[in-house]
Amino acid sequence: MPQHFPNVPVIKYEGPKSRNPFAFKHYDANQKVAGRRMKDHFRFAAAYWHVMRNGLADPFGAGTALMPWDDGSDSLDNALRRVPVFFEFLEKCGIDYYCFHDRDVAPEGATLKETHANLARVVKELKAHQKASGRRLLWGTACLFAHPRYAQGAATSPSADVFAYAASQVRHALEATKALGGEGYVFWGGREGYASLLNTDMKRELEHLAALLHLSVEHARKIGFKGQFYIEPKPREPSTHQYDSDAAACLNFLREHGLLKHFKLNLETNHATLAGHTMEHEMEVAIAAGALGSVDANRGDTLIGWDTDQFPTDLYLTTNIMLRILKMGGFTTGGLNFDAKRRRESHEPADLFHAHIGGMDAFARGLKIADAIIRDGRLDRFVDRRYASWDSGIGRKVESGKVTLAQLDAYAQGIKPPRLDSGRQEMLENLINEYVR
Repeated sequence: MPQHFPNVPVIKYEGPKSRNPFAFKHYDANQKVAGRRMKDHFRFAAAYWHVMRNGLADPFGAGTALMPWDDGSDSLDNALRRVPVFFEFLEKCGIDYYCFHDRDVAPEGATLKETHANLARVVKELKAHQKASGRRLLWGTACLFAHPRYAQGAATSPSADVFAYAASQVRHALEATKALGGEGYVFWGGREGYASLLNTDMKRELEHLAALLHLSVEHARKIGFKGQFYIEPKPREPSTHQYDSDAAACLNFLREHGLLKHFKLNLETNHATLAGHTMEHEMEVAIAAGALGSVDANRGDTLIGWDTDQFPTDLYLTTNIMLRILKMGGFTTGGLNFDAKRRRESHEPADLFHAHIGGMDAFARGLKIADAIIRDGRLDRFVDRRYASWDSGIGRKVESGKVTLAQLDAYAQGIKPPRLDSGRQEMLENLINEYVR
């Protein structure tokens, strides 16, 4: 194995009593929980854009990250140098999957043709390292938000030529994903929205966005790509309003444009926060529609109003996520992708490992806690009892569609005024606290 991280060992499981900062305390990849190995529950993936490309700048200051393997240029040679560094990182962390945007791995060229050639060259390098290491691509995507040409949108741009440029980029990113055996492809509309409705034809823009998605589905079928398509919701930033604002908005858009059978959602905790929701809410919305496909594992900062992409170390958060993943039967596609970055103060290469170790351990604890809560059964039994009136009698008739409004009126006039039982929120919060320790 190359030694771009000579002071970092291969990260191993040492158990809760370990004080080694380069060891897992809770993530034991092959330990079985709820009948499956931990690694199979999570399908952890590292984000190429954060591990290899995030210089840790913020809106008020330049980047601080020390990346001795990177010469700072946006050249093809520099892009190729990053690849073995990234795979060493994956191997030392024991992370089986990764995700990328096309511009993370390969630079823009002087022409579109050169840009596509750069991507093809790096894909060849990625494929060789995947084969040598056994690592796999969870999903790929195209960066349709960073270049100035996309300042007013990509698929939703007022310029048809920009739409065509975006379509070209999607085609080659999709083909790259297929070439690398990617299991999915994500659309995140970072600029697919508006800053002002004064200059925006919203209906037309949404139709254009749907058109690009339909074209992508058609092209996937043509080239034999069988991976899952995803949309990733986010309400704002960089746009004032983004059309993929939350899970419900995405599902409505997909249904309206006949795309729901082709797409699932890739949900992100920090995006849920920005939408004014909890991650649990967004997951419940997606699961109810049979559309939860994958998860960007991170968290936000409630004191800061932008996308901070912090590593998920909150055990209540990881427990709530894993409760829902377990109850839906686990991932059938996708996984947990660490769309998360170190803090600006954590600028040394070793901090990349500490951050991922913490996230993986937090999810391992969340999995074990969620499994214990489910096996305990008290939470599920309480919810079942709370809705018991819907399992028979008039409730059953309503759910089965076998009652009229007049029949409900007659029933209501023949019973005593209803008395509600307590929702016992505090008791249930205490129940969760019995396990999160």
